[in-house]
Amino acid sequence: MIENLDLGMVNWARAQFTLTAMFHWVFVPLTLGISWIIAFYHTIYVRTGSEEWKRLTKFWMKLFGINFAIGVATGIIMEFEFGTNWSNYSWMVGDIFGAPLAVEGIVAFFIEATFFAVMFFGWNRVSKGFHLFSTWMVAVGSNLSAVWILVANAWMQYPVGQSFNPDTARFEMQNFFEVALSPYAVDKFTHTTSSSMMMAALFIISISSWYLLRGRHVLMAKRSIVVAATLGLLASIFTAFNGDESAYRIAQVQPMKLAAFEGLYEGQTNAGLTVFGVINPDKKVYNDQPAFKGFNIHMPGVLSLMATRSFGTFVPGMKDLTYGNAEHNIMGAAQKMERGKQAVANLDGYRKAKKAGDDAAAATQLAAFNQNKEFLGYGYLNKPEEAVPPVAMPFYAFHIMVALGTLFILIFLCYLYFSLRNTLERKTWLLGLGTITYVLGMIAGQAGWIVAEVGRQPWAIQGLLPVTVARTNLTAGTVQTTFFMFLVLFTVLLIAEIGIMVKQINIGPEEN
Repeated sequence: MIENLDLGMVNWARAQFTLTAMFHWVFVPLTLGISWIIAFYHTIYVRTGSEEWKRLTKFWMKLFGINFAIGVATGIIMEFEFGTNWSNYSWMVGDIFGAPLAVEGIVAFFIEATFFAVMFFGWNRVSKGFHLFSTWMVAVGSNLSAVWILVANAWMQYPVGQSFNPDTARFEMQNFFEVALSPYAVDKFTHTTSSSMMMAALFIISISSWYLLRGRHVLMAKRSIVVAATLGLLASIFTAFNGDESAYRIAQVQPMKLAAFEGLYEGQTNAGLTVFGVINPDKKVYNDQPAFKGFNIHMPGVLSLMATRSFGTFVPGMKDLTYGNAEHNIMGAAQKMERGKQAVANLDGYRKAKKAGDDAAAATQLAAFNQNKEFLGYGYLNKPEEAVPPVAMPFYAFHIMVALGTLFILIFLCYLYFSLRNTLERKTWLLGLGTITYVLGMIAGQAGWIVAEVGRQPWAIQGLLPVTVARTNLTAGTVQTTFFMFLVLFTVLLIAEIGIMVKQINIGPEEN
């Protein structure tokens, strides 16, 4: 269906965007989460007037500022890549995708940037009240910025509030509020921001634990930990519950993704949730190989409960979603492809009839197209198996994310318990673990995005636009060259941030 398709170019474009997104996500969650925690620190300082809380607040602000600057640079590059590598995508959905990004730039980033300067340079220059207000507004602006970016991403996962214009071959927005307030967008924003709060708390605990192990800045470290662990515990518990809600939403609108990250090939009634297993790389939807190598551990019935909110229900597997399941009234990718190809043919016929001035034929073709337009994207697949995403990567990423999320709840509980008993300094085993928790948090965050993005392949827009159609008509060599350019640039930026961070941490907070 796609002429002159250069899969090498598509794969390199995917790799480049993945590289940019993953580097960007090293910085973003810390910005989103620590801005709130700093606002809490600043509030305590204003309420108590304690110079120790002021020193503490200024110290974490410095680390926030270092991270913020480099995060902005990677984010700008990522937005440009939509135009350079995915120009067909930008053309076809720019009317929808561009709207939330425009709001992000005009409103959210403006708020963030305006109050950022006051927060950093307003000490003893503006009133304490206005200075505190500026700190809170930086947190609000940072997270408002995330709102609109996540709305755009959520629309790619669950395209609502739009219609396809056959005259321009573009998806056009019909209802902005349906896009902005879709349940998928709400779940994605709340899950992302709560997990960012959790990661920021882990960042503070990691550095503060390092100070305690060395007997430096003990009072500051203890106070930092109490607030961070409290907020981190609340955020991690909320993230877990919200993650369950997100999984339920995925089961409704992206069942193939759910089946992939659970390694579920054959649909099951009262399906169990996989706790541990090793994916069999030879298993495909069209063969009879076992899904797992060796043994695997399941929690009976839990996947059905997660996907449908009741036990004993049927959860479709990748095979059902690929070839269909008449017993459970599931239309497979094979059937959707037939209707999608018909939609592509009708769209082509409509455009030809319009060009020829044959209004009657155009009306007939348009009516036929409208009957199958929701399957348009499937018309560009060459075989049903292309609708199945890679399985191993989202499967392992999902289970790593869940395991680490559970561990973080326990870590926050331990830090709070020993802090309240005033014995934290003596728990060197916990402090040693605490120094690496932020690295574990970054692994969990990256794993979450792997589940979200790899799990929805092959789609740029779920069910409507495959990645192979969304591409720019470039050569693989061109994209490959820029991939390595960005790899070098981002690595330099990351090393620079780590170097500056480490230097500032070694210096520590300002002494009275």
